[in-house]
Parts: sequence; C-alpha cells; structure tokens
Amino acid sequence: MERRGRFLSGSTMGHVVRMTLTGAMGITFVFLVDAANLYWISRLGEPRLMAAIGFSFAIQFLSVSVGIGLMIGAVALISRGIGQGRRGLARRHATSAMMIAFAVQSLAGLLIFLFRHQIVALSGATGETAILAARYLALTVPSLGVMAAGMVANGALRAEGDGVRSMSVTLTSGGVAMVIDPFLIYGLGMGLDGAALGVVLSRFVMLAMALRFATGPHDLLARPRRRDVMGTLRPFMAIAVAAILTQLAAPVGNYILTSVMAQFGDQAMAGWAVVGRLTVVAFGGIFSLAGAIGGIFGQNFGAGEHARLRSTYRDAVLFGLGYTLVMWAVLSLAAPGIGAVFDLQGPALDVLHAFTHVGAGGFVFAALLFVSNAAFNAMGKARRATLTNWLRDGALTLPAALWLAGAYGAEGVIYAQALCSLVVGLGAAFWGWRFVVSLGRRHLPRLDLAPPRPYAHPDRYRRR
Repeated sequence: MERRGRFLSGSTMGHVVRMTLTGAMGITFVFLVDAANLYWISRLGEPRLMAAIGFSFAIQFLSVSVGIGLMIGAVALISRGIGQGRRGLARRHATSAMMIAFAVQSLAGLLIFLFRHQIVALSGATGETAILAARYLALTVPSLGVMAAGMVANGALRAEGDGVRSMSVTLTSGGVAMVIDPFLIYGLGMGLDGAALGVVLSRFVMLAMALRFATGPHDLLARPRRRDVMGTLRPFMAIAVAAILTQLAAPVGNYILTSVMAQFGDQAMAGWAVVGRLTVVAFGGIFSLAGAIGGIFGQNFGAGEHARLRSTYRDAVLFGLGYTLVMWAVLSLAAPGIGAVFDLQGPALDVLHAFTHVGAGGFVFAALLFVSNAAFNAMGKARRATLTNWLRDGALTLPAALWLAGAYGAEGVIYAQALCSLVVGLGAAFWGWRFVVSLGRRHLPRLDLAPPRPYAHPDRYRRR
C-alpha cells in the first residue's frame, strides 16, 4: 500500500515553519561558509581578489540558478506523484530528473568554461581582476553537473517532507568547506585557487550525502532506465524550462547591477561582494521558503486539497514577512561590525550601509514574490512565475539602476534593487493569491504525470 504524503494532514503553518527553518539552517550555513571564504580572501589584503570573487559570483549565480530551476521541476513532479498516492512513479521521476539535471548542468558548465573570458569582460571586469575571475570560474564550473545532481536528490527529500535530512546534506557539505577552506587558502598557500577547490569538494560531498539519504531511509530513487528518462523528460522539462527561465531572471538582474556597480571602481565592488554574501546569509530563510513550500503545494495539489493550498499560501506569506522584517532590523544594527570585520572603507562602506539600512527592506517584498513563484511552479502555471521575475529583474532593473546610480552613486544600485522588488512583489502576491483561491471554484483538468504506456503500469514498477 502506498504511503500517504505527510503534507496532506496537520497544520500548514507547522509544515511551512518546519520545512523552512530546516532548509534555512542548511542553506544559511552553506552561504555562511561562502562568506567565511570571502573573509579569508580579504585577509590577504588584496581588494582585487575580493572584486574577482564578486564578478565570478555574479556569473556563477547564473549557472547555479539553472540547477535550482531543475530542482524545482523535480520537486514538483515528485511531490505531485506522492500526493496522488503513486510512489513508484515518484521514484522513477526522481532518478530520471537527477540524470537529466546532471547532463544539462554539465553542458552549461562547459559553455561557461569555454567562454569564461568573454563573459567576465561583459560583466565589467578588466585587467588583473578579470584574469583572476576567469581563473576562479575555470576551476569551479566543471563541477556544476555534480552540484545539480546533488540538488535534485536533496530536492527529493524535501518533496517527501524530510526537512531534517535535507538540512543534514547542506550542513555536511558546508562543514567540509568551512574546515578545508582556510587550510587550502593559507595552509597550502593556494589563495584564490584554494577557495575554488573548496567549492568543488563541497559539491561532491553534497551529492554523496543526498544520494545516501534518498536511497536509504525513503527509497526515493528507482533503478536508472533509459525509457524512464525518456518518459520523464517531457513533463519534467515542461516545468523545469519555465522554472529555469524564472531562476535566471535574478542572476541576470544581479549581473546588470554588477555591471553598473563596476563603474564605481574596485572599492565599490568589494562592498558589493560583501553585500552579495550578506544577502544569502541573512535571507537564506526566504530562499529556503520558496523551495520548502513547493513540496507542500505539490502534494496538496496532487491530492486536490484546495483548502490546504489556500492556507499554505497565507501562512507562507505571513512567515516570509515576519522573517524579513526581523533580519532587516538585525542587519541595520550589525552594520558597523560587519564593515569592521571585512575592513571596508570609503565607497565600500557606503555600499554596505545602503544595503543594511535600505536595500535589505526590499526583501520584505521579495518574499511575496517568492511565495507566488512557488505556487505557480508547483501548480502548473510556471510561466506566470517567469513573467513576474523577468519583469522585476529584466525589464525594470536596468532603467532603475541607471536612474538611481546617476542620482546617488554606487548606493543607488542598492536602492534600485529594493525598488524593483517592492513594485513587482506586491503585484505578484496579489496575482498568486487570486490563482490559489480560484482553484476550488473551477474545474481543472487532471495532470497526467505518468510516462507513456507501456511502462506506466504500477504493478510492473512496484519495486525497482
């Protein structure tokens, strides 16, 4: 007998809080390790090394976002299958999605590797800083396929509802990097190359741990078969392509902001690099929220539990608002200490203060956007999430950044990011709520997530 999905009963706020906090602890720790990595580099006393990481971070953000989009597609399929009571189908989708994600991200990594110098130049880096950024990319992007496979396997745990083990995956990979980074950077004198190698090692650890938990306690992965991959490819890519386009909007926006910020010199870019790390550390819970509620939406959508879909949306919005307001206050109070830790001065310190006092407030509205994205992606309207994200990060970011940078200098780039989140976040939240409310009032066609016959028969795939 198939097990009932754990998100189909109990408090929706409880599920939102539990899954988000466990996810937040894991992802925040990983980003904290990334910030520590930047700290060790800052101790070398060369601002261009920090600037190089800032440029490479903006570029890798693009490739990592492809992996996140693939994971979103996998979680949607797996959680819907569990919600429908078709666990064998969910297992086959999990394995096939992991294999597809590995192939797609490996191709993306190859393209970035081949054109890394041109990509770095387009971001605004010049001279020695550009050379260092390209070198960092050359060392890290070949492991993108490993990262994507690990993310999908870990996403399967979240689709199942096992937030604790999913958190353990990210804590373990981050812990390895935390220990090995200072040894590689200082102990072996590898500098920037040591920081890159630490990233690669942590990705392999993440994959190993995710596979261990996915195949052990929950038996979430089926035996790999070519025909299963072909059967999964179409429904998976229907969600994943739109989700990838959605996820790519944010790094494109960040890329645009980085290019505008680069006009103000290496000092401003050093401050921007610190802001990038602070963003993911302080608001990791919000990024985790979007991933956590995808599984909750997916299981209840598969089971046709419309009332629970509405309560999940409401509870996720309330949680996101509370979390971001608290973190905004913490950043404002911690700004002087953060500037001292990273030895920021002049324009770099101005950029930091613009973020902690004003820019961080934009995430109050970004949280609303993330919740609507999760609802659209999990319930068959992924193109709506793509539209709202590209409106914010594609259509509005450049004109807002040029306008406010012209008026306020480097700090204006931070203000532009917050303004775009405010405008689009409010609209997306309203649109998403209207969609979720409408689900219980009209008939929706049943989504057929199964591969085509003859290999969709449940008895034939009861245990593979």
